[in-house]
Amino acid sequence: MADPAPVRLCFVCLGNICRSPTAEGVMAALVDEAGLTGRIVVDSAGTGDWHRGELPDERARAEARRRGVELTSRATTFRAGDAHAYDLVLAMDRSNLADLLDRTPEPALRERIHLLREFDPALTPDDRWGGEVPDPWAGGEQGFVVVYDLIEAACRGLLAHVRETLPAPEDG
Repeated sequence: MADPAPVRLCFVCLGNICRSPTAEGVMAALVDEAGLTGRIVVDSAGTGDWHRGELPDERARAEARRRGVELTSRATTFRAGDAHAYDLVLAMDRSNLADLLDRTPEPALRERIHLLREFDPALTPDDRWGGEVPDPWAGGEQGFVVVYDLIEAACRGLLAHVRETLPAPEDG
């Protein structure tokens, strides 16, 4: 028998040049480190299309590179119906979440859409960011440091969640 289908994850922010490609890169590195490459597939997209085809923001790439992660994806747009392709769709903030839900009318697919930080085990009710990953684009480089930290913590929790739900591979 063949191994089960991989778990497919899509991280979504506004333009797909800061937060979501950072989450894609961080999660891919964590998946690789865990030896789960091929079992968990990661992707990212934006709710807007004005950056389509662009590399991630240089400040996001610089912060990721500083931590040993390369961000190489190109910006794409999350369109109506795209939720069919993923097991989980992870929004960076409530505005992205609302946009994703608007593009996904099917109740079963809407259940796949979450805020990324829901998976951060350290998230508390008095969280400074309200459970969101703030958009660092208009700020300085320090915002990209904060965003990377928030994303990494949430991705570690997400990986733990996915590992608990992964079907065991078939012995062959």
